[in-house]
Amino acid sequence: MTSSNPDYAFLHKLADAADAKTMQHFRSGYEVDNKLDAGFDPVTIADRSAEEAIRAVLEAERPDHGIIGEEYGRTRDDAENVWVLDPVDGTRSFICGTPLWGTLIGLRTNGKASQGIMSQPYNSERFWGNCKEAFMTGPLGERTLKTRSCASLSEAIITTTEPSLFTETERPVWDAICAEARLTRYSTDCYGYAMVAAAGFDAVIETGMNTYDILALIPIIEGAGGFVTNWTGGNAADGGQVLATGDKRLHDELLTKLASVAV
Repeated sequence: MTSSNPDYAFLHKLADAADAKTMQHFRSGYEVDNKLDAGFDPVTIADRSAEEAIRAVLEAERPDHGIIGEEYGRTRDDAENVWVLDPVDGTRSFICGTPLWGTLIGLRTNGKASQGIMSQPYNSERFWGNCKEAFMTGPLGERTLKTRSCASLSEAIITTTEPSLFTETERPVWDAICAEARLTRYSTDCYGYAMVAAAGFDAVIETGMNTYDILALIPIIEGAGGFVTNWTGGNAADGGQVLATGDKRLHDELLTKLASVAV
């Protein structure tokens, strides 16, 4: 196992900084703010303080790198290397006290995802990779990640965060895919992607994604042998319509089914 790679050590250092802040607030009393005038997009002190902590380490140790963060926007985002941060992906789960959330820290090099880590400190779990290899650690120890073989949708376990996020034209396609799948689960946020890498889920299908929602997860899934693209089969690093699978056969089948609504 090559998880002692020095680049990984820095990923874990960034995750350590975030974990100290998120665990300070998880399942404790705090105010929940709403980013939207209409609708509900929650943000908490955990989101803000975790991103501040990651940014402080980056500014001290990688001052020539760029940063894109959900809470504090873009800094030097035209740099060759840009860190992409979602301090709490799954804030709705966070405020409900359920552990289906995580901190996402990814590195984009020349426009493509190159390294990433997802940290879930309440479960003491981390998933990380560099598109060529991927690992996880948790209560059961550390292991190399490998996606599961799944030849067709009829055999697949699939997930999305929330079906209502699909547009009016996308939703019927999702419903048809669900009707063919073996099993469908919801509200997994970044954890669903981690479970594709860990051979739990076979596919995640989502829309309306931002770069900070997905970039850190691409190197983990691809490092485990999986595939992450947009619905046209292109680079998913900028978000939008995202498809992540563990098996190329399933990926190709789902791209065909999504083609009519891919943009």
